Amino acid sequence: MDKQTPILILGAGTFGLSTAYHLAKAGYTNVTVLEKSPTFPPELSAGNDLNKILRAEYEDPFYADLALEAMAAWKSPLFAPYYYETGYLLCNSAAAPEKSKKSLQKALESIRQRPEFKDKITPITSREDIRKVAPAFTGPMQWKGYFNSFAGYAHAADALTAVYSACIALGVTIHLNSAVRSLTYSGEVCTGALTTAGKHYQASVTVLALGASLGSILPQIKRQVIAKASPLAHIQLTAEEAAQLRGIPVTYARDLGFFFEPDHRTNLLKICPAMAGYTNYDTLSGLSLPPEDNAFIPAQDEAMIRRVLRETLPTLADRPLIGRRVCWCADTADSEYVIDFVPGKKGLIVVTGDSAHAFKMLPTVGGWVKEVLEKGGQERRRWKWKEGSDAAAVDISWRVGENMDFKEVKEIRRDVEVVKAKL
Repeated sequence: MDKQTPILILGAGTFGLSTAYHLAKAGYTNVTVLEKSPTFPPELSAGNDLNKILRAEYEDPFYADLALEAMAAWKSPLFAPYYYETGYLLCNSAAAPEKSKKSLQKALESIRQRPEFKDKITPITSREDIRKVAPAFTGPMQWKGYFNSFAGYAHAADALTAVYSACIALGVTIHLNSAVRSLTYSGEVCTGALTTAGKHYQASVTVLALGASLGSILPQIKRQVIAKASPLAHIQLTAEEAAQLRGIPVTYARDLGFFFEPDHRTNLLKICPAMAGYTNYDTLSGLSLPPEDNAFIPAQDEAMIRRVLRETLPTLADRPLIGRRVCWCADTADSEYVIDFVPGKKGLIVVTGDSAHAFKMLPTVGGWVKEVLEKGGQERRRWKWKEGSDAAAVDISWRVGENMDFKEVKEIRRDVEVVKAKL
C-alpha cells in the first residue's frame, strides 16, 4: 500500500489511536482520525479511565503471548511513564462459584511454566499469605489464589493522551467533535465518511475503531459484537489514607470485584464490582448500543463494591462513592478480537471485539491492524469476521454472574452532583 494513501480512522480510543500511531510511525503520511467526543480522552472510550490491569494471565496461551509482548512494549519510552508494576493479587472468595475457580486455575496455568514468571508467583492459601504481599489490608479476606509480582496497571487516560500527542507529532490529523453520521460508498467501495455536521472525509481505506458504538455505523456487524457495560465507582481518599495504600497490588477477587492503588494525582481509589456485564438493546435495531447517559451504576453493583471493601478495607466500606459510571466494551462470543475487512465491501476494515481485555494491547494492537491493511486480509483465523456469530447467545467462560439488560435494572445510583444537574 502506498504510503500516501488517504486512510481514515473512525474513533480515537485504544484501537483507533494505536492504529494511527503505528501507521504514522511506519511512514504513512495521510492519516486522519475522526472522534465524536468534543474532549480528549474521548468521553465514551473504555480507555478514558484512571487505570487498567496489565497482566499476562489468560485462559488461552495465544493471548498470554500477546500480553507479554505488550507488557514489554509498556516499558518503552513512550509508555513506561504510565506503567506501574505493583503486582496482581488474583483470588476467589470462600463463596466463589466453581466457574470462577476454574477460570482462575486456567489463567494461572497459562503463565506458571513460562520463564518470565520464574520466582514471580506466590500461592495464596491463607490470610497470612495475603498479609505478606499486601500488609495494608485489614479485612477478613478468606481468599485463595495467587500473587503475581510481574503485573500491575497502566494509568489509562494519561497513556492515551501520550499516544495522542505522539500521533500529532508524527503528522496524524485528529478531529474532535466530529461524530459520523454514515459511511459513504461508490458501489461496493467505501469512500470515507460523512459527519453529522455534513462534512465528507474521503479516503481509500476506512478503519472502524468505534468500540461499543460500532453497530450504530455498521449494522452489518449484527450480534457478532455486542455492547456491554461494566460499572465502576471511586472513593476520595485523604493524602494520608492514600499514602497508607500506596503500592498495594491490583487486587481482584474473581467473584467479588477488583481495585487498584490510589491514583497518584487525585488520591481516588477506583473499585469495580465483578459481574457479567449489562447490555442496552435498542428496540428498533435489535442491537445493544451505549446510551448518551452513563453516569450511574445499578444499586446491586454499589452493594457489591461495598462488599469488596468490607472484605479488604473495611474502614472504607461505608464511605461515599463518587465518579459512578458504566464503562462500555464490545464483546464477542469467544472473546477474540475482530480485525478484518468487512465482507462485500472494499476499503473498509473493522478493529473491534475488545471484550474487556484490550487496553493492555495499546502499544501493539495498531501494528496488527497495519499488517492486515498491508496484506489485504486477515491471515489469523481467530481474528476474522465471523458471520452469524452471536455474542449474546453464549456464556463467557471468564465472566462471573448473569447477563442483564439495563431495562431489567430496578434501581440505579448516581452521584449527588449528577442528580442535582438533572433536576
